[in-house]
Amino acid sequence: MLKKILILIFSISLLILFISCSNVNNKKNDGKIKVVTTIFPIYDFTKNIAGDNVNLQMIIKPGIEIHSFNSTPADIIDIQNADVFIYIGGESEAWAEKIISSMDTNGKKIVKLMDYVTVLDEEIVEGMEHDAEHDHEEEANHQEHAAEDEHVNEAHTHEGVYDEHIWTAPKNAVLMVNAITKTLSEIDADNADLYKSNADKYNQELALLDNEIREAVNSSKRKNIVFGDRFPFRYLADEYNLEYRAPFTGCSSQMDASPKTIAYLINYIKDNNIPYLYYIELSNEKIANTLAEQTGVSKLKLHSVQNVSKEEFDSGATYLSIMRDNLESLKKGLN
Repeated sequence: MLKKILILIFSISLLILFISCSNVNNKKNDGKIKVVTTIFPIYDFTKNIAGDNVNLQMIIKPGIEIHSFNSTPADIIDIQNADVFIYIGGESEAWAEKIISSMDTNGKKIVKLMDYVTVLDEEIVEGMEHDAEHDHEEEANHQEHAAEDEHVNEAHTHEGVYDEHIWTAPKNAVLMVNAITKTLSEIDADNADLYKSNADKYNQELALLDNEIREAVNSSKRKNIVFGDRFPFRYLADEYNLEYRAPFTGCSSQMDASPKTIAYLINYIKDNNIPYLYYIELSNEKIANTLAEQTGVSKLKLHSVQNVSKEEFDSGATYLSIMRDNLESLKKGLN
């Protein structure tokens, strides 16, 4: 981690020197503003709001795992040259915070979307691994009590360590769309009415999606789901009152679950007659495969939308299309 930070600081220093010697015009020859986003859901929201009226770019390309992303000098230049830079915030985008803090942002709009929603702390549910990188003291306390209790009996949070996967609840997506629309309208007033009109139409689709998920969960036979993967769906679970079990939190750096965690999840699946378990996109599915083999249940994908594969991107996958696929997976898994 320290090595990555030092490399990033060195790259930023060189680029600031380069940019300071250049007369950079933020707008392209076509007169459109340049909007740079970090990850796919922001890119897709902005595309639906702005259409072809902005020059839109996504820093983290399709197929890249966002939690291990390293920015390049070219990325830093793109952000420097943007009229609007939009990012989520949180641990996975600490690199973006460092870049922003190092450059002159006068005349540039910076939008941190975590500032526009009610953020939730990362949650540790029963049976879940503790991530030592997040909370060494909490891990020590967990180990101290492990002799008394085989697993943590109640869910608790990493206080101050926010879950950054805010877009997984459509209601949050609406708030994010509104924030992006406001920013684009301020910097490009000539197209403000168009941005507002597009956003209103898109928000109607998000509201419909929210209602469909809510109705599906409320009418389902069960309200609990099991993941054989990281769990980047805290906001979705909280919004629709779903109980969940998983080996890791959404931003955990851990890859292999302990035998105790695997045993807990196997027993939970069997004791609760869970028919399906879930895995996320771009996963090696190792833990999910182990759980499936040991319990005989089938697997379903629940896509976190934090990034898409190149094939998905090229085929025109969107936030709405992916979330509707998720809705079908939820219907199947909850019934």
